[in-house]
Amino acid sequence: MILSHDVVGSGPAVLLLHSTVCDRRMWDPQVPALVGAGYQVVRCDFRGFGETPMPDRPYNNAEDVVALLDSLGIERTALIGSSGGGRVALEIAARRPERVTSLTLLCTALAGHEPSAELEAFGDREDALIEAGDIAGATDLNVDAWVGPDADAAARELVRRMQRNAFDVQLAAEEEFGQIKVEPDLSAITAPTLLVSGDHDFADFRQIAVHLSTLLADARHLELPWAGHLPGLERPDEVNRVLVDFLRETHAAV
Repeated sequence: MILSHDVVGSGPAVLLLHSTVCDRRMWDPQVPALVGAGYQVVRCDFRGFGETPMPDRPYNNAEDVVALLDSLGIERTALIGSSGGGRVALEIAARRPERVTSLTLLCTALAGHEPSAELEAFGDREDALIEAGDIAGATDLNVDAWVGPDADAAARELVRRMQRNAFDVQLAAEEEFGQIKVEPDLSAITAPTLLVSGDHDFADFRQIAVHLSTLLADARHLELPWAGHLPGLERPDEVNRVLVDFLRETHAAV
């Protein structure tokens, strides 16, 4: 199965990987800016998100994304990943470094990270609401937790719709198949990397960015004092400038 996706523009490829609070619609504010800067933009929905159905067998998100690239004939691409999408981008860049020209990771998650007490408490509250059948409450909890103070009402509503869709699709599945987990060797990553964190996010994600900035061979860390967990939806124009500037440095359009 090929992930649901869309492709627009022409030029060097840029692949957008969404947060697991969202789906590929989270990149709506970024796509026109990236196309206008001279890039072919690909975005996809992971299994159980957006328009991609739940898996019918064990799966691996990174392998799904590489299969999508193969189907599109894209040999090399820049990767931009948000949160859980950043974790997938890191796995691809570690396992297939020859295919990744640059990495931009917005508030990225990291395989093996031990969550803080605050993040664990959030997860426990979410689980309790879902167990009680209060999916609307669980959705609101996620919007409040992950959307920063600078987001407008439209951005908050989009996150609400994306998260509710994910809950509805995943909870309706008759059988749940787990992900095939891989512990990638992050030292194998060669792509220049920009790590972005927000001061209004859970502290875990700044800690991950700092850790990765010391671990990866060519990495820099940008802290955004105004940002929550989804800066691309909170201040799109500002984030678009950051993305395009880094791409022009590392993945220049023709």
